[in-house]
Amino acid sequence: MSGETYLLEMRNISKSFPGVQALDNVNFRVKRGTVHALVGENGAGKSTLMKCLFGIYKEDSGEIYLEGVKTSFSNPRAALENGVSMVHQELNQVLQRNIMDNILLGRYPRKGIVVDEKKMYDFTKSIFDDLGINIDPRVKLGDLSVSQRQMVEIAKAVSYDAKILVLDEPTSSLTQQETEHLFKIIKLLRDRGCGIIYISHKIEEILNISDEVTVMRDGQWIATENAKDLTTDKIISLMVGRELTNRFPPKTNKPKDVILEVKNLTGKYQPSIQNVSFELRKGEILGVAGLVGSRRTELLETIFGIASHSEGEILLHGKLVDNKDSATAIKNGFALLTEERRATGIFEGLSVRFNSVIANIDNYANFGVLDGKKMKEDTSKVIEGLNVKTPSQNTPIGTLSGGNQQKVIIGRWLLTDPEVLLMDEPTRGIDVGAKYEIYQLIIDLANRGKGVIFVSSEMSELLGICDRILVMSNGRIGGIEDADKLDQEKIMTLAAKYL
Repeated sequence: MSGETYLLEMRNISKSFPGVQALDNVNFRVKRGTVHALVGENGAGKSTLMKCLFGIYKEDSGEIYLEGVKTSFSNPRAALENGVSMVHQELNQVLQRNIMDNILLGRYPRKGIVVDEKKMYDFTKSIFDDLGINIDPRVKLGDLSVSQRQMVEIAKAVSYDAKILVLDEPTSSLTQQETEHLFKIIKLLRDRGCGIIYISHKIEEILNISDEVTVMRDGQWIATENAKDLTTDKIISLMVGRELTNRFPPKTNKPKDVILEVKNLTGKYQPSIQNVSFELRKGEILGVAGLVGSRRTELLETIFGIASHSEGEILLHGKLVDNKDSATAIKNGFALLTEERRATGIFEGLSVRFNSVIANIDNYANFGVLDGKKMKEDTSKVIEGLNVKTPSQNTPIGTLSGGNQQKVIIGRWLLTDPEVLLMDEPTRGIDVGAKYEIYQLIIDLANRGKGVIFVSSEMSELLGICDRILVMSNGRIGGIEDADKLDQEKIMTLAAKYL
Protein backbone atom coordinates (compact mmCIF):
# COMPACT_ATOMS: atom_id res chain seq x y z
CA MET A 1 0.00 0.00 0.00
CA SER A 2 1.17 3.52 -0.72
CA GLY A 3 1.38 6.22 1.89
CA GLU A 4 -1.75 7.86 0.54
CA THR A 5 -4.78 7.77 2.84
CA TYR A 6 -7.88 6.32 1.20
CA LEU A 7 -11.45 7.01 2.22
CA LEU A 8 -12.25 3.33 1.65
CA GLU A 9 -9.97 0.30 1.38
CA MET A 10 -11.13 -3.27 0.81
CA ARG A 11 -8.12 -5.59 1.17
CA ASN A 12 -7.93 -9.18 -0.10
CA ILE A 13 -11.70 -9.73 0.00
CA SER A 14 -12.82 -13.30 -0.76
CA LYS A 15 -16.35 -14.68 -0.80
CA SER A 16 -17.67 -18.03 -2.00
CA PHE A 17 -21.11 -19.55 -2.42
CA PRO A 18 -21.86 -23.26 -3.03
CA GLY A 19 -20.15 -24.09 -6.31
CA VAL A 20 -18.97 -20.51 -6.99
CA GLN A 21 -15.91 -18.48 -5.95
CA ALA A 22 -17.57 -15.07 -6.26
CA LEU A 23 -14.60 -13.00 -5.01
CA ASP A 24 -10.95 -14.03 -4.99
CA ASN A 25 -8.59 -11.75 -2.99
CA VAL A 26 -10.00 -8.52 -4.39
CA ASN A 27 -8.38 -5.18 -3.51
CA PHE A 28 -10.42 -2.01 -4.05
CA ARG A 29 -9.61 1.53 -2.90
CA VAL A 30 -11.53 4.80 -3.20
CA LYS A 31 -10.05 8.27 -2.67
CA ARG A 32 -11.99 11.03 -0.96
CA GLY A 33 -13.81 13.38 -3.36
CA THR A 34 -13.62 11.10 -6.42
CA VAL A 35 -15.98 9.13 -8.65
CA HIS A 36 -14.63 5.60 -8.89
CA ALA A 37 -16.27 3.39 -11.54
CA LEU A 38 -16.49 -0.35 -10.91
CA VAL A 39 -16.96 -2.30 -14.12
CA GLY A 40 -16.99 -5.88 -15.36
CA GLU A 41 -19.22 -8.40 -17.04
CA ASN A 42 -22.26 -9.77 -15.21
CA GLY A 43 -20.94 -12.31 -12.74
CA ALA A 44 -17.58 -10.52 -12.41
CA GLY A 45 -18.24 -9.95 -8.68
CA LYS A 46 -19.03 -6.21 -8.61
CA SER A 47 -22.33 -6.52 -6.74
CA THR A 48 -20.97 -9.18 -4.37
CA LEU A 49 -18.06 -6.90 -3.44
CA MET A 50 -20.45 -4.02 -2.74
CA LYS A 51 -22.77 -6.27 -0.71
CA CYS A 52 -19.79 -7.23 1.46
CA LEU A 53 -19.12 -3.52 1.98
CA PHE A 54 -22.77 -2.77 2.75
CA GLY A 55 -23.27 -5.59 5.27
CA ILE A 56 -25.59 -7.72 3.14
CA TYR A 57 -22.91 -10.43 2.85
CA LYS A 58 -20.10 -11.28 5.27
CA GLU A 59 -16.79 -11.77 3.47
CA ASP A 60 -15.03 -15.11 4.07
CA SER A 61 -11.66 -13.36 4.42
CA GLY A 62 -10.15 -9.92 3.99
CA GLU A 63 -10.43 -6.54 5.69
CA ILE A 64 -12.39 -3.32 5.17
CA TYR A 65 -11.11 0.11 6.26
CA LEU A 66 -13.19 3.28 6.31
CA GLU A 67 -11.17 6.47 6.84
CA GLY A 68 -8.27 4.29 7.96
CA VAL A 69 -10.30 2.48 10.65
CA LYS A 70 -10.88 -1.25 10.31
CA THR A 71 -14.60 -1.94 10.13
CA SER A 72 -17.17 -4.55 9.21
CA PHE A 73 -20.88 -3.93 9.06
CA SER A 74 -23.19 -6.69 10.30
CA ASN A 75 -26.16 -5.31 8.35
CA PRO A 76 -27.11 -2.45 5.99
CA ARG A 77 -28.44 -0.30 8.81
CA ALA A 78 -25.03 -0.30 10.48
CA ALA A 79 -23.47 0.68 7.14
CA LEU A 80 -25.91 3.56 6.69
CA GLU A 81 -25.34 4.84 10.23
CA ASN A 82 -21.60 4.89 9.53
CA GLY A 83 -21.92 6.87 6.29
CA VAL A 84 -21.98 4.09 3.66
CA SER A 85 -25.06 4.29 1.42
CA MET A 86 -26.03 2.14 -1.56
CA VAL A 87 -28.64 2.75 -4.26
CA HIS A 88 -29.50 -0.59 -5.79
CA GLN A 89 -30.35 -1.08 -9.47
CA GLU A 90 -33.63 -2.75 -8.47
CA LEU A 91 -35.41 -0.26 -6.21
CA ASN A 92 -36.90 -1.62 -2.98
CA GLN A 93 -39.39 1.02 -1.87
CA VAL A 94 -42.76 1.25 -0.13
CA LEU A 95 -44.85 2.47 -3.05
CA GLN A 96 -48.04 2.89 -0.98
CA ARG A 97 -46.41 5.49 1.29
CA ASN A 98 -45.37 9.05 0.52
CA ILE A 99 -41.85 10.22 -0.33
CA MET A 100 -40.90 11.52 3.11
CA ASP A 101 -42.05 8.25 4.71
CA ASN A 102 -39.67 6.40 2.40
CA ILE A 103 -36.81 8.81 3.07
CA LEU A 104 -37.14 8.52 6.86
CA LEU A 105 -38.35 4.94 7.22
CA GLY A 106 -37.12 3.53 10.54
CA ARG A 107 -35.92 6.90 11.86
CA TYR A 108 -39.02 9.11 12.11
CA PRO A 109 -38.57 12.36 14.07
CA ARG A 110 -41.00 12.54 16.97
CA LYS A 111 -42.84 15.17 18.97
CA GLY A 112 -43.43 13.26 22.18
CA ILE A 113 -44.98 9.94 21.11
CA VAL A 114 -46.33 11.36 17.84
CA VAL A 115 -44.42 11.41 14.53
CA ASP A 116 -43.44 15.00 13.68
CA GLU A 117 -44.65 15.29 10.07
CA LYS A 118 -43.62 18.93 9.75
CA LYS A 119 -40.03 18.04 10.65
CA MET A 120 -40.21 15.13 8.15
CA TYR A 121 -41.40 17.50 5.42
CA ASP A 122 -38.81 20.20 6.20
CA PHE A 123 -35.97 17.65 6.32
CA THR A 124 -36.93 16.02 3.01
CA LYS A 125 -37.60 19.37 1.31
CA SER A 126 -34.20 20.72 2.34
CA ILE A 127 -32.42 17.70 0.80
CA PHE A 128 -34.50 17.97 -2.39
CA ASP A 129 -33.74 21.71 -2.64
CA ASP A 130 -30.05 21.03 -2.12
CA LEU A 131 -30.02 18.41 -4.91
CA GLY A 132 -32.29 20.32 -7.28
CA ILE A 133 -35.12 17.76 -7.08
CA ASN A 134 -38.46 19.47 -7.71
CA ILE A 135 -40.98 16.99 -6.24
CA ASP A 136 -43.41 17.48 -3.34
CA PRO A 137 -42.26 15.23 -0.43
CA ARG A 138 -45.93 14.48 0.39
CA VAL A 139 -46.62 12.76 -2.96
CA LYS A 140 -47.21 8.99 -2.83
CA LEU A 141 -44.13 7.22 -4.14
CA GLY A 142 -46.20 4.89 -6.33
CA ASP A 143 -47.41 7.91 -8.32
CA LEU A 144 -43.87 8.74 -9.49
CA SER A 145 -42.08 7.51 -12.59
CA VAL A 146 -39.21 5.03 -12.21
CA SER A 147 -36.71 7.83 -12.85
CA GLN A 148 -38.25 10.05 -10.15
CA ARG A 149 -38.19 7.13 -7.71
CA GLN A 150 -34.50 6.70 -8.53
CA MET A 151 -33.89 10.33 -7.57
CA VAL A 152 -35.78 9.80 -4.29
CA GLU A 153 -33.56 6.80 -3.49
CA ILE A 154 -30.42 8.85 -4.16
CA ALA A 155 -31.76 11.63 -1.92
CA LYS A 156 -32.40 9.05 0.82
CA ALA A 157 -28.81 7.82 0.55
CA VAL A 158 -27.53 11.40 0.76
CA SER A 159 -29.75 12.04 3.82
CA TYR A 160 -27.56 9.68 5.85
CA ASP A 161 -24.68 12.12 5.35
CA ALA A 162 -22.92 9.54 3.23
CA LYS A 163 -19.13 9.40 3.06
CA ILE A 164 -19.34 6.58 0.52
CA LEU A 165 -22.22 6.41 -1.97
CA VAL A 166 -22.59 3.30 -4.14
CA LEU A 167 -24.70 3.78 -7.29
CA ASP A 168 -25.59 0.52 -9.09
CA GLU A 169 -26.70 1.14 -12.70
CA PRO A 170 -28.22 4.53 -11.70
CA THR A 171 -29.10 5.65 -15.26
CA SER A 172 -30.71 2.42 -16.54
CA SER A 173 -34.18 4.02 -16.37
CA LEU A 174 -33.24 7.67 -16.92
CA THR A 175 -33.63 9.92 -19.95
CA GLN A 176 -30.67 11.93 -21.23
CA GLN A 177 -31.91 15.04 -19.41
CA GLU A 178 -32.41 13.10 -16.16
CA THR A 179 -28.95 11.55 -16.54
CA GLU A 180 -27.43 15.02 -16.85
CA HIS A 181 -29.25 16.06 -13.65
CA LEU A 182 -27.90 12.96 -11.88
CA PHE A 183 -24.37 13.80 -13.02
CA LYS A 184 -24.74 17.30 -11.53
CA ILE A 185 -25.73 15.70 -8.20
CA ILE A 186 -22.77 13.30 -8.37
CA LYS A 187 -20.33 16.15 -9.06
CA LEU A 188 -21.85 18.19 -6.21
CA LEU A 189 -21.36 15.30 -3.76
CA ARG A 190 -17.86 14.58 -5.09
CA ASP A 191 -16.86 18.21 -4.59
CA ARG A 192 -18.04 17.95 -0.97
CA GLY A 193 -15.58 15.10 -0.38
CA CYS A 194 -17.91 12.14 -0.85
CA GLY A 195 -16.49 9.02 -2.48
CA ILE A 196 -18.84 7.80 -5.23
CA ILE A 197 -18.65 4.19 -6.41
CA TYR A 198 -20.32 4.10 -9.80
CA ILE A 199 -21.37 0.74 -11.32
CA SER A 200 -22.54 0.86 -14.91
CA HIS A 201 -22.36 -1.02 -18.22
CA LYS A 202 -22.56 2.26 -20.16
CA ILE A 203 -18.90 2.79 -20.94
CA GLU A 204 -19.34 6.24 -22.52
CA GLU A 205 -20.96 7.34 -19.24
CA ILE A 206 -18.11 5.90 -17.18
CA LEU A 207 -15.51 7.79 -19.19
CA ASN A 208 -17.58 10.98 -18.82
CA ILE A 209 -18.21 10.95 -15.07
CA SER A 210 -15.36 8.93 -13.48
CA ASP A 211 -11.98 9.89 -12.06
CA GLU A 212 -10.77 6.29 -11.70
CA VAL A 213 -11.96 2.95 -13.07
CA THR A 214 -11.51 -0.52 -11.55
CA VAL A 215 -12.15 -3.53 -13.79
CA MET A 216 -13.13 -6.94 -12.37
CA ARG A 217 -13.32 -10.27 -14.15
CA ASP A 218 -14.36 -13.71 -12.83
CA GLY A 219 -14.30 -12.54 -9.19
CA GLN A 220 -10.81 -11.04 -9.44
CA TRP A 221 -9.32 -7.55 -9.60
CA ILE A 222 -7.90 -6.94 -13.09
CA ALA A 223 -6.87 -3.28 -13.20
CA THR A 224 -7.37 0.19 -11.71
CA GLU A 225 -6.55 3.12 -13.98
CA ASN A 226 -7.27 6.83 -14.34
CA ALA A 227 -10.35 7.33 -16.51
CA LYS A 228 -8.51 9.86 -18.68
CA ASP A 229 -6.03 7.12 -19.71
CA LEU A 230 -8.77 4.72 -20.88
CA THR A 231 -10.84 4.24 -24.02
CA THR A 232 -14.01 2.25 -24.66
CA ASP A 233 -12.04 -0.46 -26.46
CA LYS A 234 -9.48 -0.70 -23.64
CA ILE A 235 -12.21 -1.10 -20.97
CA ILE A 236 -14.02 -3.76 -23.02
CA SER A 237 -10.77 -5.63 -23.58
CA LEU A 238 -10.01 -5.62 -19.82
CA MET A 239 -13.58 -6.70 -19.01
CA VAL A 240 -13.83 -9.65 -21.38
CA GLY A 241 -10.15 -10.64 -21.47
CA ARG A 242 -9.95 -10.38 -25.24
CA GLU A 243 -10.46 -7.89 -28.05
CA LEU A 244 -14.15 -7.53 -28.91
CA THR A 245 -13.88 -6.36 -32.50
CA ASN A 246 -17.61 -6.18 -33.24
CA ARG A 247 -20.34 -5.06 -30.85
CA PHE A 248 -23.02 -6.79 -32.93
CA PRO A 249 -23.15 -10.19 -34.61
CA PRO A 250 -23.64 -10.27 -38.40
CA LYS A 251 -27.28 -10.09 -39.52
CA THR A 252 -27.84 -13.51 -41.07
CA ASN A 253 -31.64 -13.60 -40.84
CA LYS A 254 -33.75 -13.19 -44.00
CA PRO A 255 -37.26 -11.77 -43.42
CA LYS A 256 -39.94 -13.54 -45.43
CA ASP A 257 -43.76 -13.45 -45.58
CA VAL A 258 -45.90 -11.37 -43.21
CA ILE A 259 -46.59 -13.27 -39.97
CA LEU A 260 -48.30 -10.55 -37.87
CA GLU A 261 -50.57 -7.64 -38.79
CA VAL A 262 -51.56 -4.95 -36.30
CA LYS A 263 -54.35 -2.69 -37.56
CA ASN A 264 -55.45 0.59 -35.94
CA LEU A 265 -54.71 -0.65 -32.41
CA THR A 266 -55.82 1.83 -29.72
CA GLY A 267 -55.52 1.32 -25.96
CA LYS A 268 -58.69 1.23 -23.90
CA TYR A 269 -57.42 3.36 -21.04
CA GLN A 270 -55.67 6.60 -21.97
CA PRO A 271 -52.93 7.67 -22.16
CA SER A 272 -51.96 4.73 -24.32
CA ILE A 273 -51.29 3.82 -27.95
CA GLN A 274 -53.47 5.36 -30.67
CA ASN A 275 -54.24 3.98 -34.14
CA VAL A 276 -51.07 1.89 -34.37
CA SER A 277 -50.72 -0.16 -37.56
CA PHE A 278 -47.75 -2.19 -38.81
CA GLU A 279 -46.68 -5.57 -40.16
CA LEU A 280 -44.09 -8.05 -38.88
CA ARG A 281 -42.51 -10.61 -41.17
CA LYS A 282 -41.40 -14.14 -40.43
CA GLY A 283 -37.69 -14.06 -39.57
CA GLU A 284 -37.70 -10.29 -39.02
CA ILE A 285 -36.33 -8.28 -36.08
CA LEU A 286 -38.48 -5.16 -35.83
CA GLY A 287 -37.03 -2.56 -33.49
CA VAL A 288 -39.20 -0.13 -31.52
CA ALA A 289 -37.61 3.22 -30.62
CA GLY A 290 -38.99 6.28 -28.85
CA LEU A 291 -38.48 8.61 -25.93
CA VAL A 292 -39.55 7.82 -22.37
CA GLY A 293 -43.37 8.13 -22.35
CA SER A 294 -43.72 7.26 -26.04
CA ARG A 295 -45.81 4.15 -25.09
CA ARG A 296 -43.37 1.53 -26.40
CA THR A 297 -44.10 -0.79 -23.46
CA GLU A 298 -47.85 -0.21 -23.81
CA LEU A 299 -47.62 -1.33 -27.43
CA LEU A 300 -46.17 -4.71 -26.42
CA GLU A 301 -48.55 -5.10 -23.47
CA THR A 302 -51.57 -4.38 -25.68
CA ILE A 303 -50.49 -6.92 -28.29
CA PHE A 304 -49.91 -9.49 -25.51
CA GLY A 305 -53.29 -8.85 -23.88
CA ILE A 306 -52.20 -7.56 -20.49
CA ALA A 307 -53.39 -4.08 -21.51
CA SER A 308 -56.86 -3.78 -23.06
CA HIS A 309 -57.62 -2.18 -26.40
CA SER A 310 -60.79 -0.37 -27.45
CA GLU A 311 -60.22 -0.50 -31.20
CA GLY A 312 -58.15 -2.37 -33.74
CA GLU A 313 -57.25 -5.89 -34.77
CA ILE A 314 -54.34 -8.31 -34.42
CA LEU A 315 -53.94 -10.95 -37.13
CA LEU A 316 -51.53 -13.89 -37.03
CA HIS A 317 -51.05 -15.62 -40.39
CA GLY A 318 -54.04 -13.62 -41.65
CA LYS A 319 -56.37 -14.93 -38.91
CA LEU A 320 -57.86 -12.67 -36.24
CA VAL A 321 -56.54 -13.42 -32.74
CA ASP A 322 -58.05 -12.19 -29.50
CA ASN A 323 -55.32 -11.98 -26.86
CA LYS A 324 -57.71 -11.16 -24.03
CA ASP A 325 -55.09 -12.08 -21.41
CA SER A 326 -51.53 -13.42 -21.18
CA ALA A 327 -52.59 -17.09 -20.97
CA THR A 328 -54.54 -16.73 -24.21
CA ALA A 329 -51.64 -14.89 -25.83
CA ILE A 330 -49.24 -17.74 -24.96
CA LYS A 331 -51.66 -20.31 -26.45
CA ASN A 332 -51.90 -18.15 -29.57
CA GLY A 333 -48.12 -18.27 -30.04
CA PHE A 334 -46.99 -15.00 -28.41
CA ALA A 335 -44.30 -14.48 -25.74
CA LEU A 336 -43.41 -11.34 -23.76
CA LEU A 337 -40.06 -10.57 -22.16
CA THR A 338 -40.92 -7.75 -19.73
CA GLU A 339 -38.90 -4.59 -19.05
CA GLU A 340 -38.70 -4.93 -15.26
CA ARG A 341 -36.87 -8.25 -14.97
CA ARG A 342 -36.98 -8.48 -11.18
CA ALA A 343 -40.52 -7.17 -10.67
CA THR A 344 -42.31 -9.00 -13.50
CA GLY A 345 -39.80 -11.38 -15.09
CA ILE A 346 -38.38 -13.75 -12.50
CA PHE A 347 -39.48 -15.58 -9.36
CA GLU A 348 -36.40 -14.42 -7.49
CA GLY A 349 -36.29 -16.91 -4.61
CA LEU A 350 -37.20 -19.93 -6.72
CA SER A 351 -34.93 -22.20 -8.73
CA VAL A 352 -33.58 -21.87 -12.25
CA ARG A 353 -35.66 -24.95 -13.12
CA PHE A 354 -38.92 -23.41 -11.86
CA ASN A 355 -38.20 -20.17 -13.72
CA SER A 356 -37.38 -22.09 -16.91
CA VAL A 357 -40.54 -24.22 -17.09
CA ILE A 358 -43.25 -22.06 -15.50
CA ALA A 359 -44.64 -20.58 -18.76
CA ASN A 360 -44.93 -24.10 -20.23
CA ILE A 361 -46.23 -25.80 -17.09
CA ASP A 362 -49.39 -27.27 -18.69
CA ASN A 363 -47.21 -29.43 -20.95
CA TYR A 364 -45.66 -31.21 -17.95
CA ALA A 365 -48.96 -32.12 -16.26
CA ASN A 366 -50.20 -35.68 -16.60
CA PHE A 367 -53.45 -36.41 -14.68
CA GLY A 368 -52.55 -33.70 -12.18
CA VAL A 369 -48.95 -34.87 -11.65
CA LEU A 370 -45.97 -32.92 -12.99
CA ASP A 371 -43.40 -34.83 -15.05
CA GLY A 372 -40.20 -33.99 -13.15
CA LYS A 373 -37.96 -35.83 -15.60
CA LYS A 374 -39.25 -33.81 -18.58
CA MET A 375 -38.94 -30.55 -16.59
CA LYS A 376 -35.32 -31.43 -15.77
CA GLU A 377 -34.58 -32.26 -19.43
CA ASP A 378 -36.09 -29.01 -20.69
CA THR A 379 -34.20 -26.97 -18.09
CA SER A 380 -30.99 -28.63 -19.30
CA LYS A 381 -31.87 -27.49 -22.84
CA VAL A 382 -32.21 -23.91 -21.57
CA ILE A 383 -28.94 -23.98 -19.57
CA GLU A 384 -26.88 -25.67 -22.28
CA GLY A 385 -28.53 -24.08 -25.32
CA LEU A 386 -28.26 -20.52 -23.97
CA ASN A 387 -24.98 -20.97 -22.09
CA VAL A 388 -26.49 -20.09 -18.70
CA LYS A 389 -23.85 -19.93 -15.96
CA THR A 390 -25.41 -21.50 -12.86
CA PRO A 391 -24.09 -23.97 -10.23
CA SER A 392 -27.20 -26.16 -10.72
CA GLN A 393 -30.83 -26.24 -11.84
CA ASN A 394 -31.85 -25.86 -8.18
CA THR A 395 -29.93 -22.60 -7.66
CA PRO A 396 -32.26 -19.66 -6.85
CA ILE A 397 -32.39 -17.49 -9.98
CA GLY A 398 -31.99 -14.33 -7.89
CA THR A 399 -28.37 -15.32 -7.14
CA LEU A 400 -27.42 -15.35 -10.84
CA SER A 401 -26.07 -12.33 -12.72
CA GLY A 402 -28.53 -10.17 -14.67
CA GLY A 403 -27.35 -11.55 -18.00
CA ASN A 404 -27.86 -15.13 -16.89
CA GLN A 405 -31.29 -14.31 -15.45
CA GLN A 406 -32.24 -12.83 -18.82
CA LYS A 407 -31.05 -15.94 -20.66
CA VAL A 408 -33.25 -18.12 -18.43
CA ILE A 409 -36.28 -15.94 -19.20
CA ILE A 410 -35.58 -16.13 -22.95
CA GLY A 411 -35.20 -19.90 -22.59
CA ARG A 412 -38.50 -20.07 -20.71
CA TRP A 413 -40.30 -18.53 -23.65
CA LEU A 414 -38.47 -20.66 -26.22
CA LEU A 415 -39.90 -23.76 -24.49
CA THR A 416 -43.39 -22.49 -25.39
CA ASP A 417 -42.28 -22.39 -29.07
CA PRO A 418 -43.75 -18.92 -29.79
CA GLU A 419 -44.20 -17.51 -33.26
CA VAL A 420 -43.96 -13.88 -32.14
CA LEU A 421 -41.51 -12.86 -29.42
CA LEU A 422 -42.05 -9.43 -27.82
CA MET A 423 -38.90 -8.19 -26.05
CA ASP A 424 -38.91 -5.07 -23.86
CA GLU A 425 -35.40 -3.75 -23.08
CA PRO A 426 -33.86 -7.26 -23.11
CA THR A 427 -30.28 -5.98 -22.58
CA ARG A 428 -30.93 -3.41 -19.82
CA GLY A 429 -28.35 -3.71 -17.04
CA ILE A 430 -26.36 -6.35 -18.94
CA ASP A 431 -22.66 -6.17 -19.72
CA VAL A 432 -21.17 -5.88 -23.18
CA GLY A 433 -20.19 -9.56 -23.46
CA ALA A 434 -23.60 -10.88 -22.38
CA LYS A 435 -25.28 -8.33 -24.67
CA TYR A 436 -23.46 -9.83 -27.65
CA GLU A 437 -24.74 -13.29 -26.67
CA ILE A 438 -28.31 -12.01 -26.39
CA TYR A 439 -28.04 -10.25 -29.76
CA GLN A 440 -26.89 -13.56 -31.24
CA LEU A 441 -29.84 -15.36 -29.59
CA ILE A 442 -32.26 -12.84 -31.10
CA ILE A 443 -30.74 -13.28 -34.57
CA ASP A 444 -30.86 -17.08 -34.15
CA LEU A 445 -34.56 -16.83 -33.27
CA ALA A 446 -35.20 -14.83 -36.44
CA ASN A 447 -33.23 -17.44 -38.41
CA ARG A 448 -35.63 -20.07 -37.04
CA GLY A 449 -38.54 -18.14 -38.55
CA LYS A 450 -39.71 -16.32 -35.42
CA GLY A 451 -40.97 -12.76 -35.63
CA VAL A 452 -39.23 -10.54 -33.06
CA ILE A 453 -40.38 -7.11 -31.84
CA PHE A 454 -37.52 -5.53 -29.92
CA VAL A 455 -37.98 -2.41 -27.75
CA SER A 456 -34.81 -0.60 -26.70
CA SER A 457 -33.71 2.80 -25.39
CA GLU A 458 -30.27 2.26 -26.94
CA MET A 459 -30.50 3.45 -30.52
CA SER A 460 -27.11 1.95 -31.35
CA GLU A 461 -28.33 -1.58 -30.67
CA LEU A 462 -31.55 -1.04 -32.63
CA LEU A 463 -29.48 0.12 -35.59
CA GLY A 464 -27.03 -2.73 -34.99
CA ILE A 465 -29.34 -5.76 -35.08
CA CYS A 466 -32.78 -4.76 -36.39
CA ASP A 467 -34.08 -5.07 -39.96
CA ARG A 468 -36.59 -2.23 -39.60
CA ILE A 469 -37.27 0.28 -36.85
CA LEU A 470 -40.71 1.52 -35.78
CA VAL A 471 -40.47 4.85 -33.95
CA MET A 472 -43.17 5.66 -31.37
CA SER A 473 -44.08 9.26 -30.61
CA ASN A 474 -46.56 10.02 -27.82
CA GLY A 475 -48.54 6.81 -28.42
CA ARG A 476 -48.52 7.06 -32.22
CA ILE A 477 -46.23 5.81 -34.92
CA GLY A 478 -43.78 8.53 -35.88
CA GLY A 479 -42.45 6.40 -38.74
CA ILE A 480 -41.23 2.96 -39.84
CA GLU A 481 -38.03 2.65 -41.89
CA ASP A 482 -35.40 0.09 -42.83
CA ALA A 483 -32.63 0.25 -40.22
CA ASP A 484 -29.97 0.89 -42.84
CA LYS A 485 -31.79 4.07 -43.90
CA LEU A 486 -31.85 5.53 -40.39
CA ASP A 487 -29.37 7.12 -38.01
CA GLN A 488 -29.76 8.42 -34.45
CA GLU A 489 -30.66 11.93 -35.59
CA LYS A 490 -33.45 10.68 -37.89
CA ILE A 491 -34.81 8.46 -35.11
CA MET A 492 -34.92 11.42 -32.69
CA THR A 493 -36.73 13.54 -35.31
CA LEU A 494 -39.40 10.85 -35.74
CA ALA A 495 -39.66 10.35 -31.97
CA ALA A 496 -40.53 14.06 -31.54
CA LYS A 497 -43.14 14.07 -34.32
CA TYR A 498 -46.26 14.19 -32.10
CA LEU A 499 -44.87 15.90 -29.00
